[in-house]
Amino acid sequence: MIISKIEHHAVLHTAQALEKEGYSVTYLDVNEKGQVDLQQLQQSITDKTALVSIMYANNEVGTIQPVNQIGQICHEKNILYHCDAVQAVGSIPIDIFNMDLLSASAHKFNGPKGIGFLYISKKVKINNFIEGGGQEKGKRPGTENVAGIVGMATALKENYELMEAKNNRIQTIRNQLQETLLKIPGSHFNGDEDNRLPGILNISFEHIDGQSLLFELDLKGICASSGSACTSGSVEASHVLLAMGVPYILAHGSLRLSIGRYNDISEVDTIIKTIQEAIEYLRK
Repeated sequence: MIISKIEHHAVLHTAQALEKEGYSVTYLDVNEKGQVDLQQLQQSITDKTALVSIMYANNEVGTIQPVNQIGQICHEKNILYHCDAVQAVGSIPIDIFNMDLLSASAHKFNGPKGIGFLYISKKVKINNFIEGGGQEKGKRPGTENVAGIVGMATALKENYELMEAKNNRIQTIRNQLQETLLKIPGSHFNGDEDNRLPGILNISFEHIDGQSLLFELDLKGICASSGSACTSGSVEASHVLLAMGVPYILAHGSLRLSIGRYNDISEVDTIIKTIQEAIEYLRK
């Protein structure tokens, strides 16, 4: 199995569990922008490689991976390619042409929490997750969460219908936040400015503890994280930023802002002012 070092913990921990069972896992490096090296991927594939799992877009810095090229490399070697597209689905157009498996989660595109979907190419044969019924074509038998399924489908359809206008507004908010926050002395942008999701902004601040900054922002009603929202309770520096070569002290002082369809440009001034004041207070 081959994955990147910046995968979500859902994939990383699964890979680590497989290693304990005796399977071999290769962890690909990424560059300073968070992209995998396609040449390293090609060189890492052996005759024992069965699966490559590399995400569509990173959930902490927003960097979009060259998924079509990754899939092409895998198919040339007759290897399955799974893509964790949880952060990308509903945010950008998705091309599944070179993918065998793709996973998504409804809460990322304003659908119900606790439900998602797995796309499986018709040419891929997988074992049933659970035995005992005919639901989900026998792959995952059991009573279906019909309300969740309908809610997910409705939210996804709505997101794609509104995508262009929504993303234009989100990018305007993100760019204004980025431009102003990077004027703060000792601030550093993390990620790929040219090839990223519209709604994620990751900036590190020198001489700042990320958890302390989050605490100050939370007191003022601003929701943010210093890494993945799924590890928001962790005091460790982001494994994504460390893999990108960000120094530990800066990775520990990172701030991740996620802008969604219900954010408004009128909120920008308040967010900027609050962050500036919090950083000034903490540095003192």
